[in-house]
Amino acid sequence: MASDHEGHACAGSAPDSIVHEQNHGVSTGSETESVKGREGGAAIGMVCGKKDLYQRLDKHNKVTWTEELPSGLDEAAEGEETEKYALIIRNKKSEDSRKKLEIDSIIIQSPLLKSVLHNVLKDYPGVTTTLSRLIFSAPFRPFVHRRRQLIEALNDEKDEETKSHLELLKHILDGELKDIIAATDDYTKSKVVTYEHIWTIFQPGCMVYASRFGKPVAVRLVSGNFIKHQHLGPCFQLKCDRVDWDGSRFGYDVSPHFITAFEGTVPITELECFPLSYHPDEKGVKEKLIARGRQFEILAGYHYKSYKGRAVQTTRFGPTMITVDGRIIIDSNAHKASNTHLRLYLRPLDHARVSIKVQAQDSDDEWSEYDSEYDDGPDDNLEAPAVKHRRPLTEEQLLICTPVVRGYALRAKLWLEFFIDSISEIVFDHTAFDSLVLPEGHKSLILAIAQTQIKKKHLFDDVIAGKGRGIIMLLSGGPGIGKTLTAESVAEHLRVPLYVMSASDLGANSSDIETGLTRVLDRVAKWNAVLLLDECDVFLEARSTHDLDRNRIVSIFLRTLEYYEGILFLTTNRVKNMDDAFNSRIHFRLAYPDLNEQARRKVWEGFLGRQQGGHDVSGDDLAKLEKLDINGRVIKNVLKSATLLSSHRDEKLGFRHLQTVLQIDGHEV
Repeated sequence: MASDHEGHACAGSAPDSIVHEQNHGVSTGSETESVKGREGGAAIGMVCGKKDLYQRLDKHNKVTWTEELPSGLDEAAEGEETEKYALIIRNKKSEDSRKKLEIDSIIIQSPLLKSVLHNVLKDYPGVTTTLSRLIFSAPFRPFVHRRRQLIEALNDEKDEETKSHLELLKHILDGELKDIIAATDDYTKSKVVTYEHIWTIFQPGCMVYASRFGKPVAVRLVSGNFIKHQHLGPCFQLKCDRVDWDGSRFGYDVSPHFITAFEGTVPITELECFPLSYHPDEKGVKEKLIARGRQFEILAGYHYKSYKGRAVQTTRFGPTMITVDGRIIIDSNAHKASNTHLRLYLRPLDHARVSIKVQAQDSDDEWSEYDSEYDDGPDDNLEAPAVKHRRPLTEEQLLICTPVVRGYALRAKLWLEFFIDSISEIVFDHTAFDSLVLPEGHKSLILAIAQTQIKKKHLFDDVIAGKGRGIIMLLSGGPGIGKTLTAESVAEHLRVPLYVMSASDLGANSSDIETGLTRVLDRVAKWNAVLLLDECDVFLEARSTHDLDRNRIVSIFLRTLEYYEGILFLTTNRVKNMDDAFNSRIHFRLAYPDLNEQARRKVWEGFLGRQQGGHDVSGDDLAKLEKLDINGRVIKNVLKSATLLSSHRDEKLGFRHLQTVLQIDGHEV
């Protein structure tokens, strides 16, 4: 039987036969057919109508298409007759031996029910009650999770007709979900759960107690789903929200957690993660996590801190743990700029909204989408201790803050994630600059220049704005006489970071050096740090006509320094062959003579005075030690070895320990 719609054409369509003009030109076969059509028929595609074809399966289940309407078709189950019912219940054959049928899905058509469910299922992922056909599929998770709210709505309802609709829905759900509801009540009472019914204890929106990098955290559940993980196998995946900081603002980040499949029942608190309400010390855990969240909020922006403990280094191959003991810079913005593969894409706190995506077959477990736009632009004020003019985090947001902040380990020269619990204030050494072995006039001048530069670097400008604001100091002399110590002491006295960089850190070719140097100088200036470029001879040597690549390196270095706004210490062991262009750019130069006996005595006294366990080195011993023609670095190494030797023997450091080390090193005392 042909379709009723066969051959329906638009008004004014072409007649069955078309007169064709003779074409004397040359055309392809396809062009000819497109104009003329087939013999005795209309032009291809020119009849304004549609033709229905119907699927047919042969004995091999191969699909073909035919004009014949398939026989044995039933009338559509839903139509005008079914539209008048408050509920449509779709039943299917049950695999449970205790019953013939089970409900596959429920379609809610009652506007009265939708109005009540709007509040009962508020914020439940994947549910919107304004749809004309609101479909819920087995196992009806929203009604299991919000059963208490549904009963409360039924008890509070005053309108009789609405109440009757609610009672009908509850009656149907109770009959279908009685086993799950009984099991859920049993699990709650016994505080255990089976893997099959693990979803019943995880209601979207609840706080989940979990861990991140081994640290306890709380996260807010968005949805849970059974999946087959590539590495973990069958597991229950929880997609959660946590609060993070991307260098510009706070926002929600996705925090996935997994519970692997298990047999029988397991105590809820022994799961990899579980609802925080089941924790035996829920109040105490909340207080600790909120307190840590406050620290996380305070550490937003730029901070100079001390750190001791493990930290996380995340590469393209995943996270690894390393041990850090030293000074760190907390700066998520700089971390983001230097690790583009680790960028965060946070959903804003204020505009987070669930994107409703209800499907016909299953309206549960849809992942929430959020508006990704912010109200304001990013705050680039990296010099402030924290970003201002933003709303404080709520207690709930503080509770779900991540346990790490991002930044830079100065000694390790690595971009890392630092645990908030291991961050502390820096204990600055107030005697560092005083112990520096230099003439008092030199020390006063260096300190005066450095202090003024830190506080008033914008007072002086070149003819070109932003040019010539930095201070460059050249420290030259033999090894181990205090050049590096000078820069370290200045940074310690000013309580600012010391960023140590060598020529090898910048790369081998001129393009890498230009990129690396520009990035480092810009970062150090924003941190108000002291920059130490150690052993910089490759940059200072005079240019020649033979080594063009090195000439480019020197030119790049000279040009970049013109726009540096901070303090730069250059150290070198030789300055005889310095490029003339550097002489005009160096503001202060200090040549360190070799240490004489008096200077060596001060160095010995300075290091001995820092011994935590004290020492038994007398003045006569120092008189012998000062006569040894060794530099400050060798003195430090001798003292370190002697301290280890005395500690091994469980003795106080004495002259005999120093004598032993010096003799092994080839020195006669």
